[in-house]
Amino acid sequence: MSKEIINYVEFPVRDMEGTKRFFSQAFGWEYYDHGDDYAAIQKAGLHGGFFRSDLVAHTENGSALVVLFSEDLEDSLERVKQAGGKISKSVFDFPGGRRFQFTCPSGNEYAVWSES
Repeated sequence: MSKEIINYVEFPVRDMEGTKRFFSQAFGWEYYDHGDDYAAIQKAGLHGGFFRSDLVAHTENGSALVVLFSEDLEDSLERVKQAGGKISKSVFDFPGGRRFQFTCPSGNEYAVWSES
């Protein structure tokens, strides 16, 4: 059995402070800054970080889609909107649940899902 597992994900961000503020407001994430160009994400369920870049992670560009789980999809949708996220796909059903997709202030695309 292999011991290589996914345990860290890094995201490019154009607007470091705006992106950190958005995820803090929408989902309660916290950060540990490593200078001005990198922030380690804490309290997100998976270890990761934001690095300053002009790149954008979006499924239209072939990027993997990071999907967050929510016990209350409508509440999550409202928090994303209030924090300044842009809804790229409204709530829709899929086998096993419902989800919506959004972009953060840096233009990266994410999704939030809940069980049916």
